[in-house]
Amino acid sequence: MTRNIAGLVLAAGGGRRLGGRPKALLVHRGEPLVARAVRVLRAAGCEPVQVVVGADAAAVRAVLAPPPDGPVVVENPDWRSGMGSSLRAGLAALDATDAGAVLVLLVDQPRVGAEAVARVLGAHRAGAALAAAAYDGVRGHPVLLGREHWPGVTATAEGDRGARAHLARHAGALRLVECGDVAAPDDVDRPEDLALLEAPLDGHHGPTPPCPFRYEENNLH
Repeated sequence: MTRNIAGLVLAAGGGRRLGGRPKALLVHRGEPLVARAVRVLRAAGCEPVQVVVGADAAAVRAVLAPPPDGPVVVENPDWRSGMGSSLRAGLAALDATDAGAVLVLLVDQPRVGAEAVARVLGAHRAGAALAAAAYDGVRGHPVLLGREHWPGVTATAEGDRGARAHLARHAGALRLVECGDVAAPDDVDRPEDLALLEAPLDGHHGPTPPCPFRYEENNLH
């Protein structure tokens, strides 16, 4: 498996539970979350990198460098229907590339950094066509999808379910990669989670921010 591994950032959501503040535009340590996600994917070795946008698409584009230095931006006009449509849009755009797999990163997890992404990429380079980060043994994000799995994911990604149904169907082939020592799966979902944006480090190298974070099952899996 020597073909490029693409990076895909899902950044289309409107932040409904944050009062309509798109998560992509939230600032973490001086950097918009969407720009941070692109940087993390590239630092880990993903190429090409694509970003799926929806809510406030023009504003999200404005904080990203244009190609060739910046990512390819894919607009999802159906973003209100949920994550599934953004995942389908991203995979459809990647069909035109020669990538052999895609690493899918959610824009709202600022404590998942390049080290965790690189570990999941390593599982693919070692032969896994499906891989996901795990935190204390619990499957989380990011998730890697080998190209042969894209049609199955596209066929089952609906509403907010993303790739969950496909991963469940192929659970025996899914390789979990423990990342709990270098990252954390907390997502910025509600106002009380905004303290994550002030967290000192991306992973578990520093103290946990002083708020009651939840590990909620995200919708990609």
